[in-house]
Amino acid sequence: MSDKGAYGAAGVDLDAGNRAVRLMSDAVRSTYGPEVLLGIGAYGGLWDARCLQAMRSPVLVASTDGVGTKTVVSAAMDLYENLGQDIVNHCVNDILVQGAEPLLFLDYVAMPTLDPTQVARLVAGAAAACREAGCALIGGETAEMPGVYAEGQMDLVGTIIGAVERDEIVDGTSITAGDLLYGLPSSGLHTNGFSLVRRVFPPERWSRHEAELGRTLGEALAAPHRSYLEAYRALKGRVLVKGMAHITGGGFPDNLPRILPVGLTAIVRRATWQVPPLFALIERAGRVDHDQMYRVFNMGIGMVLVLPPEDGPHAQRLLPELAQIGEVVASGEGKEAAEAQVELA
Repeated sequence: MSDKGAYGAAGVDLDAGNRAVRLMSDAVRSTYGPEVLLGIGAYGGLWDARCLQAMRSPVLVASTDGVGTKTVVSAAMDLYENLGQDIVNHCVNDILVQGAEPLLFLDYVAMPTLDPTQVARLVAGAAAACREAGCALIGGETAEMPGVYAEGQMDLVGTIIGAVERDEIVDGTSITAGDLLYGLPSSGLHTNGFSLVRRVFPPERWSRHEAELGRTLGEALAAPHRSYLEAYRALKGRVLVKGMAHITGGGFPDNLPRILPVGLTAIVRRATWQVPPLFALIERAGRVDHDQMYRVFNMGIGMVLVLPPEDGPHAQRLLPELAQIGEVVASGEGKEAAEAQVELA
């Protein structure tokens, strides 16, 4: 029995947990506005909801997601702050597709053996992303779970709550044939496809400099997930955004149908944008089928917006990085027309 008691002998270090909280406290509190009444250290975070009274008809939007096995690559590259940004920006984008502004964020970090410095760096990255998004990192959980996770492994999950005016919800129901698809560039793989990536590239290659990427492979793989909040804010109220799709796991074929009314097909024209070299490297090194790449990865487009054709030119003037990547058409007759579809052209 160790001098840390029975719990310590079982593999759980209570002192390490307390030290992690102390190290992350300043970063977490840096996200607080006057709405936060109680945050880190409390059993539950308290947030004054009076700001919602200024809204005409507020609707809360909530989502939970994780960064998957990207943790393996980013940890190996000692880029823990990137992971914190990943989870916040992923969650911000998930509620953004419905037009919601983020309000509150909570994180969950699990490891077999708690490393307070690593946890603090993860949370520092999350806090930086929360400050940029204007939401409070109001709480979370750090779990030490020996026997559940192998040494060197971890899990990172986030929960976000945002709000949108009821009459400003973006849900895709007004999308019609003739509307156009516009894409916003991704910053890399974001948080999807890493199980395949780790099969293609052994860990010893992650630290190798890749000339076509201009950095090491691991740095390219661990690039933080981009937030599209500021891009949407630049367009909101100036053009009609009928629908948005966050291109995450499942790529275009699985994500675009989530916003399309039945009887419509989204045609994605792959020649309309330059696929970043990282994806070409994965395809070539792993001998991955070209169509399968678009089912697993974002291929350089992290968010798709559906706009009426008359609003497209103005949207591109407001946001020059916005690229027209396809259009919406009526599906053919028959059983297939009863479901929303995606065609990769």
